[in-house]
Amino acid sequence: MSKQEIESDSAPRAIGPYSQAVRSGNFLFLSGQIPIDPATGELIAGNVEAQTKQVLRNIEGLLKAAGLGPQNVVKATVYLKDLSTFGQMNSVYGGFFNPPYPARSTVEVKDLPKGSMVEIDVMAMFNE
Repeated sequence: MSKQEIESDSAPRAIGPYSQAVRSGNFLFLSGQIPIDPATGELIAGNVEAQTKQVLRNIEGLLKAAGLGPQNVVKATVYLKDLSTFGQMNSVYGGFFNPPYPARSTVEVKDLPKGSMVEIDVMAMFNE
């Protein structure tokens, strides 16, 4: 199966040896997104809700670049620096997706890039 790189100016540029997103067959795999404003390249200030909103905007930009939307997401993994912020993240996350919701895992991690409070990666499926 071939791989196709997907890029978007609506999400932070890759700063290492990885792609923003990769299509393989009918699936799209997004690299983990942290709350970086793609216009400035800087981590946004604010609480976990504000950071989650930016992460989801970045994800939406990459999905759109591939011709998809949130409804195409089938799996998400959420990484939180502090699991006690789950409720705040979840309230924003729940407003981004509609039923049927993607499968999801949420884990607490010791640290995230640039001091972020949240990182999310997703897998989406093309309707072909």
